[in-house]
Amino acid sequence: MLPHLLGQVRVARLGPGRPRTRPDRVLGDKAYSSKANRALLSSRGIKATIAQPADQAASRKRRGRAGGRPPAFDPVIYKRRNVVERSFNRIKDWRGLATRYDKLAITYRGGVVLRAITLWLH
Repeated sequence: MLPHLLGQVRVARLGPGRPRTRPDRVLGDKAYSSKANRALLSSRGIKATIAQPADQAASRKRRGRAGGRPPAFDPVIYKRRNVVERSFNRIKDWRGLATRYDKLAITYRGGVVLRAITLWLH
């Protein structure tokens, strides 16, 4: 899903011009630590701060020198990921959004937008 997600990124510029489509950095949990995801981010020039799961680290260490170096990881930047996680949890306070009862994606998106507005006004 990461290629689809990156395809939807639009960051508005402060001045005139088209929105940026390439983020500076991607913060992800251990589920996004695959070689394919890291290669995609690297090919687009995007820095990745993704924790490496214990099984991947053990496999790399077991292979010795052939396993290569561990991927770059900044624990200070990784700690900021919780802001996004807490925001998702606040949005999921609505039962309909947490359980995804809506059949159409547009209806679900409307609920997310409505919840975001109520959080912003609160």
